[in-house]
Amino acid sequence: MRSDARAPNAIEPPGVRQRHDAGYIIRLMRPGERDVLLVVDVQADFCAGGALAVPRGDEVVPLVNRLARAFVHVVLTQDWHTPGHVSFASSHPGRKPFETIELAYGAQVLWPDHCVQGTPGAALHPALAIPRAELIIRKGYRREVDSYSAFCEADRRTATGLAGYLRERGLARVFLAGLATDFCVAWSALDARARGFEATVVEDACRGIDTGGSLAQAWAEMAAAGVGRIAAAALVA
Repeated sequence: MRSDARAPNAIEPPGVRQRHDAGYIIRLMRPGERDVLLVVDVQADFCAGGALAVPRGDEVVPLVNRLARAFVHVVLTQDWHTPGHVSFASSHPGRKPFETIELAYGAQVLWPDHCVQGTPGAALHPALAIPRAELIIRKGYRREVDSYSAFCEADRRTATGLAGYLRERGLARVFLAGLATDFCVAWSALDARARGFEATVVEDACRGIDTGGSLAQAWAEMAAAGVGRIAAAALVA
């Protein structure tokens, strides 16, 4: 990816990338046939009143609905845990939510029980209105391994199949929105890049948890991997 010597406030033609310290900001993008909107985990338990509510998580719903209408292709993800999942603090006596432990596949943040299969909290947010979504990827349904990413579970070996699906459909550029910026959105964006896709996070259509500096760290890692950042207005204007 090239750097751009133009002044930061210069008017750019559609699709031109401009380098900023925080990453690549892409202006005036018009989604096309090879673009897909990946809506990450916009579920009841991650919104107000849910078991693991992301601060201001509900705010993304109307914006995600607008974004989806601008895309030909939309994919949704859904956290889909078993009861007693390994990522739940309640599965580890003496442990509390947001503590970190070591599991066979590495560090694991412990969460409150959330998005348990078949419960109201696991359902997509009731105001999410994307009837044209072409695929729902459920993740985290293996009891002994967590899954933040839409592409690969936390053991970094078990694929969800999303990369193959996108390739067979001829989709090359992934735009991400949803919850939470610093976990499932970031991991999905990084894995999209690692699998050869362009990836851009729609920043104002996401919200973060930000535990222990996780939000700043996530943005730094995404910028280093070439993940772009864009405002929703550049896509739906």
